[in-house]
Amino acid sequence: MLRLLIPAILLIVGLAGGYFAASFLAPPDEMTCSVEDEDCEPAPTETEDEEAESSDSAFVRMNNQFIVPVIQEDRVSSMVVLSLSLEVPPDATESVFQREPLLRDAFLQILFDHAYAGGFDGAFTHARNMRVLREALYHGAKELLGSTVKSVLIVDIVRQEV
Repeated sequence: MLRLLIPAILLIVGLAGGYFAASFLAPPDEMTCSVEDEDCEPAPTETEDEEAESSDSAFVRMNNQFIVPVIQEDRVSSMVVLSLSLEVPPDATESVFQREPLLRDAFLQILFDHAYAGGFDGAFTHARNMRVLREALYHGAKELLGSTVKSVLIVDIVRQEV
């Protein structure tokens, strides 16, 4: 009986802890006022300028992930898996999909070069390393797409030791 009681207690404590953590860490309400305020106003939302800026871009997610082997001492020591997206004007999304095989080839070459240079060793997600990788990917995309590409976003990145 004790073997069944302990997991049940742990389950209840875990659920209660999760509930209280979520309620404690939840974002504040939409209203920006205190109890004493008589005229409570909703929190400001996006202005028209911000809405116009956000609609000036479309984000095109590359269809498949990129898998990059990391070689150390003539053997594969780990694999890096990345998901990339491109920020482009809304009318350029179709041209990105049409050139995706060329983009994938260019991105893979850049990723392999980055891995060979040690960019995925150690603290590979350090801001400096990520900035170098993002800039290289951006320049590769710019060569193929010209000024239509605004930025390259690294959506997901993970390294798995082999």
